[in-house]
Amino acid sequence: MYNFIQKFHSGWAYLALLLLLVAVVNAIIGITSKKEFTAKDRKIGLFALIAIHIQLLVGLILYFVSPLGKAAFGQMSNAALRLTSLEHPLINLIAITLITIGWSQHKKLINSKDKFKKFAIFYGLGLVLILIRLPWSLWFQK
Repeated sequence: MYNFIQKFHSGWAYLALLLLLVAVVNAIIGITSKKEFTAKDRKIGLFALIAIHIQLLVGLILYFVSPLGKAAFGQMSNAALRLTSLEHPLINLIAITLITIGWSQHKKLINSKDKFKKFAIFYGLGLVLILIRLPWSLWFQK
């Protein structure tokens, strides 16, 4: 079961990151081109939000069944264990919180530019945080 969850978490990450990147790029294009915020733009943001929340759910399950998660929590002197047991989950939780805040705040706005700006800022910050705390060495193992 652990192997399946770990592979799903790693594989789903590609889709979640791609959707998040598309949402950020779409928001930046929306700001710079001064276009109207449409249902398509809302769906792009929503799909990214859903994908990233599924990734969070699978990641939490993985954290509690993985030997690199909760069981290794006290191993702060080992950089690899510290990354997978503390830094990766904590920073990604913060990133997903920012993305969720961006989604919630955009719904209260009327102006298209402001909606795109919320997506660009909050989804962009979330994307950057996720990218800096990915365990890249685990992604590119032989």
